[in-house]
Amino acid sequence: MISFLDLKSINQACRRELIEACTRVIDSGWYIGGSELQQFESSYAEYCGTKHCVGVANGLDALVLVIRAWKELGYLNEGDEVLVPSNTYIASILAISENGLVPVLVEPDPATFNMCSVNAEAAITVRTKAILPVHLYGRLADMTAITALAERANLLVLEDSAQSHGASLAGKRAGNWGHASGFSFYPGKNLGALGDAGAVTTNDDLLADTLRALRNYGSHEKYKNLYRGVNSRLDEIQAACLSVKLKYLDDQTSHRRQIADLYTRTINNPAIVLPVALDFNPSNNESHVWHVYTVLCEQRDALQRHLLESGVQTLIHYPIPPHHQQAYAELSANSLPVSEKIHQQILSLPMGPTLSLIDAEAVVRACNSFVATGTK
Repeated sequence: MISFLDLKSINQACRRELIEACTRVIDSGWYIGGSELQQFESSYAEYCGTKHCVGVANGLDALVLVIRAWKELGYLNEGDEVLVPSNTYIASILAISENGLVPVLVEPDPATFNMCSVNAEAAITVRTKAILPVHLYGRLADMTAITALAERANLLVLEDSAQSHGASLAGKRAGNWGHASGFSFYPGKNLGALGDAGAVTTNDDLLADTLRALRNYGSHEKYKNLYRGVNSRLDEIQAACLSVKLKYLDDQTSHRRQIADLYTRTINNPAIVLPVALDFNPSNNESHVWHVYTVLCEQRDALQRHLLESGVQTLIHYPIPPHHQQAYAELSANSLPVSEKIHQQILSLPMGPTLSLIDAEAVVRACNSFVATGTK
């Protein structure tokens, strides 16, 4: 069976360094808020091109705490509207509602699956105060247009960069476009920890300072609490492991691009719609990091069964759109045909830094041998 993503083999490649990192932390006797966190925050901020990186417990907390910080600073108030893609993972929307703000769902660009700036502009009302673009599947949203829109409309921009570590547009990386950005280091991400972990990147000194307090019970100094904060800290072991894995991220991304290039060039089944191809020349101004490689198929479930029978594991990102989730029943009346089509037809093929070209070629053969009902 060709695995969708083989985390064991990914971590095996740097196993010795990970063990050394964990041993170093264990032997230090310092497990929260120490030098390993400082080192990773510094390295990741430099990688993204930002002034600050603030480690937190997970990717959802990264988004939640930015919005919470903006409320504490008086930039946002309960009841304010935040524009968010209608086809994102539920976490993007949870971060908004958790803070008492109102998510306004925006249909994506059908070519890229990312937020459409034209649709976003049409959704702006007098209550709109922020925009939360999601860099879905490893490709940046059209941040040139989105940031220009935000500037015209005086909106805050919070990037959801959970799937886009290292992706860039116009020479600027994910995490350095908006006023702030939330990252997830969930084990299956391109830069994955050995458990839950997350971070916020920003160039805003005041926001970074506020976040450092909020993640630590609302305190900069022990027993002195400025805010009613939370416990959301990136621990020393996860920070140490992330520092190890960050060194290999760009090489792993290069391999992902090789796999994506192979898929794009050689899957030729007319029943399968491929993602929009990109130039893989390193000098290209748009850099896709292929967190997942998604295709569309009108007979998605049949294709998934066929691939499984052919020894290929696939996943669906995501089977149920947010406005059809029970948790957001109040959004169910929204008419979002583009988003609904994506959720009904999307399928993610195996992708990862340890997927061999031989296995990728087997995935291609399996895709090309699929016969849709009603076709020859």
